Amino acid sequence: MSDPLRLLINGSRGRMGQCLVQCAALIPGLTVAAEVDAGDDFAAGLEQCEAVIDFSHHATINEVLSACVTAKRTLVIGTTGHSDPQIMAIHEAGKHIPIVFAPNYSVGVNTLFWLTRKATEILGPAFDLEVVEMHHRMKKDSPSGTAKRLAEILAETRGLSYQNDTRHGRFGIVGERTQNEIGMHAVRGGDVVGDHTVIYASQGERVELTHKASNRDTFAMGALRASLWAHGRAPGVYDMQDVLGLH
Repeated sequence: MSDPLRLLINGSRGRMGQCLVQCAALIPGLTVAAEVDAGDDFAAGLEQCEAVIDFSHHATINEVLSACVTAKRTLVIGTTGHSDPQIMAIHEAGKHIPIVFAPNYSVGVNTLFWLTRKATEILGPAFDLEVVEMHHRMKKDSPSGTAKRLAEILAETRGLSYQNDTRHGRFGIVGERTQNEIGMHAVRGGDVVGDHTVIYASQGERVELTHKASNRDTFAMGALRASLWAHGRAPGVYDMQDVLGLH
């Protein structure tokens, strides 16, 4: 029997970090070799592990990438809200190490991504497109990475532009809705882990695809599964659709 994969959990004192530590104890093929958070010695922790799961903060991604590339460690990125230069840096690092970079690690949400693409293809341009997401009051970025990815899928499938055709909320006399716009609405409150709905609205009917997360275990288990899948693979930037074989 092979030795368990040794993990470093970055952001270990946060909500997701603690959840990852607890869930990893349930998987025989994994062990948490290092728990690192702000102020800790990341490099020292890196020496003890074979793979890193990063749920710290997107502001630290360049340092995480540099250290993982130097040490040749597998990396699973769970942070969201990255800038375009940071995303470029992730893809550059992916030339040297295997990276899983996904807006959401839930198996259910990744099934929602797949269903969204299929529904958009089937329903066609007669249906208006809206995305609604709700998260806990502590969430700092908006829209969520998952909602952004849903809108990107809608744009890709319809031949639209996420940057130019997404309308983030509506206020005042904004005029009639255009056929090409993708509505995006972020709701914040309470302790909601994560709700996402894609709305297709046409004359006389409406289709809604919804995923609701009731706890963080689903995200943690998906990220842990991704670390096992990615370790030992060729360098590249993968996502959960690759991990689940949904592409």
